[in-house]
This record gives sequence, structure tokens and C-alpha cells, in this order.
Amino acid sequence: MASARDCVICLYCHTPSNKVHSHYKKSFQDLPIQDKKVMIVLNNRKLFCVNEHCNKRTFAETFELISSKSKKTIRLEREIIRISQHVSSLSAAKIINARVATIGKSTICNLF
Repeated sequence: MASARDCVICLYCHTPSNKVHSHYKKSFQDLPIQDKKVMIVLNNRKLFCVNEHCNKRTFAETFELISSKSKKTIRLEREIIRISQHVSSLSAAKIINARVATIGKSTICNLF
């Protein structure tokens, strides 16, 4: 997956930029599709900030569906929390691993 945006807004000074610094792969899990676990690989861009007064010279493109350092989409995190609210973290991890995504019980504890 790759972004189709022509320019990206700097997270720090809010100046638009289309000057690409580099690309890197970012992989994360999403909700299953037709009972198949989903792993998305994103070709993410790092861009130069064109504002000479900005404190940061480069920034990474961000997306609403995933937090900056996360390995799961926001909607997958919500589903994990929903399932985990009524059972122990160990039971929830077994249910989620069987049907939804690959996680450990510590992931559930961290989300709470």
C-alpha cells in the first residue's frame, strides 16, 4: 500500500511539502477480511519540511487509521478492547489469536 497524496502537511509547523527524503516499509495488522487475518505493508514516505523556520528538517507521513508507532490499526485496537472487556486477558488472547489477529496477552494489558 502507498499514499496517493501529492503533498503532506508537516506535523510540526503545518507547512505543505512534496519534497521526499526517503521511503521505508511499515507493517501493521488490521481487522480480518472474510475470516483471514490481515497484515498491511505500507510504503511510507519521509519528507523534508520546506519551511526554513521549522525546528524539524524531516517528518514522516501519517495516516488516520494508525497511530505513529502502532503495529495495529485503531479499529483493530478497539475490537481487541471490546473482546477483552468480558474475559481474562489470557482467554481474550486465545480468542483474538484464533479469529482476529496475532497478539499476546501483554498487548491486551497495554491497551487497557
